Amino acid sequence: METLRQRMDQDMVLRGMSVRTRETYIGAVAGLAKHYHKSPDALSEREVQDYLLHLIEQRKLAWSSCNIVTQALRFLFHVTLKQPRAEFCIPRRRAPSRLPEILSREEIARLIEAARLPKHRAVLMTTYAAGLRVSEVVQLKVSDIDAQRMAIRVEQGKGAKDRYTLLSERLLLELRAYWKRERSALWLFPKTYAAAQPMSVDHAQKIFYAAKRRARITKRCGIHGLRHAFATHLLEAGVDLHTIQRLLGHGHLSTTLRYFHLAQTHLTRTQSPLELLELSELNSH
Repeated sequence: METLRQRMDQDMVLRGMSVRTRETYIGAVAGLAKHYHKSPDALSEREVQDYLLHLIEQRKLAWSSCNIVTQALRFLFHVTLKQPRAEFCIPRRRAPSRLPEILSREEIARLIEAARLPKHRAVLMTTYAAGLRVSEVVQLKVSDIDAQRMAIRVEQGKGAKDRYTLLSERLLLELRAYWKRERSALWLFPKTYAAAQPMSVDHAQKIFYAAKRRARITKRCGIHGLRHAFATHLLEAGVDLHTIQRLLGHGHLSTTLRYFHLAQTHLTRTQSPLELLELSELNSH
């Protein structure tokens, strides 16, 4: 299994897949091996399909989770094991269209104030102020903070793309004060007891949820909600979609367009067609 794992990981590296995606795919394949107590390359197509059915019917995994496992197993068999005829599928399911709950500016301020440590406060502020994915914020290096250009360099974000995003004056002051305490040489947010390594995604999520509880925020969202809030608040402030698209690192404008549905000022400023009708005033009773 270890040799197969290495081969699969190398195949993913060659295709420019992110570290997080690689870890997720490897974990999915390990789950299959654990279920049958056999190496995946010794399993039949029928056994793999039965495993997917087990995830749906017995373990009651969400459709989205089963879909990720399916994609991982397809990659293993089609790319690494070179079995293009092997097909695995799960029933198609239309995911319910739910808009994320957007944190207000007041809630963002409460959240940041609720962070107990300067490092935690800096993580939350940076994520919101620059509109970063959690995987991007934990990978920031000290050298990525460009104070002269007032920009933050995001190296190899989603889709293996580099980009620049905003560095606000307030965030710069916060990061300078934080850095004077930490004196980190490489990573902006290193692990607490292993400065040579960056903070883990799980730790950043825990920081967010702890602050959220203390701030008594009940909206359903994880740390990615700070990125949603960044985009929505910029749109409400009048920033154009193309600029927001570049700051977020979206490959397609259609991905950014969804924030129109989340920006309350665009909705509340829209005049109802009823106002355009010429109607006599209603008689008061």
